[in-house]
Amino acid sequence: MKNIKLKLARVEHDLSQAELAERVGVSRQTIGLIELGKYNPTLNLCLAICHTLGKTLDELFWEEPE
Repeated sequence: MKNIKLKLARVEHDLSQAELAERVGVSRQTIGLIELGKYNPTLNLCLAICHTLGKTLDELFWEEPE
C-alpha cells in the first residue's frame, strides 16, 4: 500500500526524496520505495523520518485494517 501520508508530509516541509533521505541517513531510492509501499522500513528508520518531519508514527505509518 502506498504511503501517501509520508509523501504529503515530505512535500509540506518542501523536501525532495533526496533531501529527506540525506537527513535520515538512507538513499533516495529507499524513501521512494517506502512511499510506493514496496519497502517496509525498520522502526528506527520510521522514527528518524517522524522526527525529521515533526510527525508521530501513527500520523505517518499507521494503517487501518481493511
